[in-house]
Amino acid sequence: MKADNERQQERDFMVRFQIAARGIRDKRVLDAMRRVPRHLFVPSSYRVEAYEDYPLPIGSGQTISQPFIVAFMAEALLLKGDERILEIGTGSGYQTAILSLLAKEVYSIERIDALLDRARTILESLEITNVELRLADGFYGWEEKAPFDAIILSAAPFDIPSLLLQQLADGGRLVGPVGPLGAQTLVRVTRHGQHFETETLLDVAFVPMRSGLSKV
Repeated sequence: MKADNERQQERDFMVRFQIAARGIRDKRVLDAMRRVPRHLFVPSSYRVEAYEDYPLPIGSGQTISQPFIVAFMAEALLLKGDERILEIGTGSGYQTAILSLLAKEVYSIERIDALLDRARTILESLEITNVELRLADGFYGWEEKAPFDAIILSAAPFDIPSLLLQQLADGGRLVGPVGPLGAQTLVRVTRHGQHFETETLLDVAFVPMRSGLSKV
């Protein structure tokens, strides 16, 4: 197994050449990407590839996003540190861990029981305490914890669910992929009262956002 200092060197290289070199400037995001041990969030058979800049399978037909996309989305949320965030799609828990270093509170929803259990175990092992996880259908959000200063989607709906938009605080931002397979774009939606401003940020490829719960 690789020593901690070697893993840290891999993270430093990842941040310098895959993330900062491609335009990510938010120092808090770059620091978070340096700190979180991404290799713990991928299956053991893929750990040698944990710091490469591409997505990796995590089981149940899902993936952990490439590091650049994780950083890009985190920066696009425009976080200052005192926000309440809703994450749709806990997945491996890696993005959740990044967000925990960037915001005050993170509420994360996962529809696949097996993924949620594994993510919870890893996050607890890292002693991350400002995250609350829930097994639920992400299309409905987390109404009792709303409003949220920011919402992030880790899978792509065809259109942004209206219930999620209504759970944004005034001035809040939602960042996520939208559209059918092969034609997805990353968008940022900002709420201004009952008006929602949408910006197109990047062409992307994410797994589709699905409804309902699953054990596997």
